[in-house]
Amino acid sequence: MTDLKPAQIGRDTALLIIDMQRDFLDPRGYAARAGLDTSLLRAAIPGARRLLHAARRQGMLVIHTREGHRTDLSDCPTAKLERAARAGAPIGAPGPLGRLLVRGERGHDIIDELTPVSDEPVVDKSGYSAFHQTDLQRILAGQGIGELILCGVTTEVCVHSTLRAATDFGYRCRLAGDACASAYPALHRAALEMVAVEGGIFGCVRDSTDLANAIDTLPQETS
Repeated sequence: MTDLKPAQIGRDTALLIIDMQRDFLDPRGYAARAGLDTSLLRAAIPGARRLLHAARRQGMLVIHTREGHRTDLSDCPTAKLERAARAGAPIGAPGPLGRLLVRGERGHDIIDELTPVSDEPVVDKSGYSAFHQTDLQRILAGQGIGELILCGVTTEVCVHSTLRAATDFGYRCRLAGDACASAYPALHRAALEMVAVEGGIFGCVRDSTDLANAIDTLPQETS
């Protein structure tokens, strides 16, 4: 369910773009090797670009995340290794974009359409939540952030894991429903519907165009 009221956001808002990497969005990457339909996952790109361009126009804090592991896989739990192997995409296995889900490989990096600029932090994570064993919370607290706009892939895993953790940290959250995607449409819809229950237990779901328009009307910062 999407909240249709006009979005109103403040200067304490940051844009969090989750795991828009080649390994998930390129038909030669990890997700495709695991049997996922990357054309469905790529549906998040237009909305994410719309939000990114609006945030950059207004000087909003933008943070990108990447899921991946050390070259020796020492930070990858055995259960995750076993699950990926069962799916046909062993983490660390060679592929057209380099070793699957390994930091520093071409597949691990963010797609060209959303390439970070120099002042946009990139948070590397080994888990599903972007807060798990990363410095994301320190970055947000240091910038005085109280609200997050989230987008990325996949809706039901890394996006939702991050959204739930953000809620526990006390952040107000807005999820850009059309700027998230899953290889499983039913799970995508269910994940969106979970957000607004009980008066917005995890925040609200908005359209990326509405959110981008709200970003564009942010009041200018005063010196």
